[in-house]
Amino acid sequence: MSDDMSMWVFGYGSLLWNPEFPVARREVATLKGYSRSFCMRSIHHRGTEENPGLVLALDAVMDGNCTGLALQVEPGHEEVTLAALRERELVSSAYLERFLDVEFTSGEVVEAVAYVIDPDHVQYCDLPLEEQAQIIARATGGRGPNRDYLFNTASHLSEIGLGDADLDWLSARVRELSQ
Repeated sequence: MSDDMSMWVFGYGSLLWNPEFPVARREVATLKGYSRSFCMRSIHHRGTEENPGLVLALDAVMDGNCTGLALQVEPGHEEVTLAALRERELVSSAYLERFLDVEFTSGEVVEAVAYVIDPDHVQYCDLPLEEQAQIIARATGGRGPNRDYLFNTASHLSEIGLGDADLDWLSARVRELSQ
């Protein structure tokens, strides 16, 4: 565990490209026991109650690993950042806030705030990739088209060398469906 008292946030979706808080340091990091998937129906940010979209969530998986970014909050901004994250991520209570250990590629381990899906929540889903693509291609919410969320996340993962085969397939399929 890291000695310093820094606040870290684990980004695996939109936090990769839109953290909305001052970031002092970014480190590629892995969270064990979870996988990233479009397993949450979005009724606010990327869809509506009438036409839900899908957003990524961390789903507990026995031997799962999710690699993303550990984002260190600029010192002095911890309290306001946590409040803003809670407003953004806990809008419908489908995510659960957890403080979990993430491991940098260097082997250093830090505790980070992470938002994981509540598998008992009504917004939780487990859909085949084709159904995910159909939903993502048509949904729009308060933060814009669902497809933009997918495209931004997939491209940022690729930029940092963390390509995701499912997200790459979904991106190609959603582009086909959007033509």
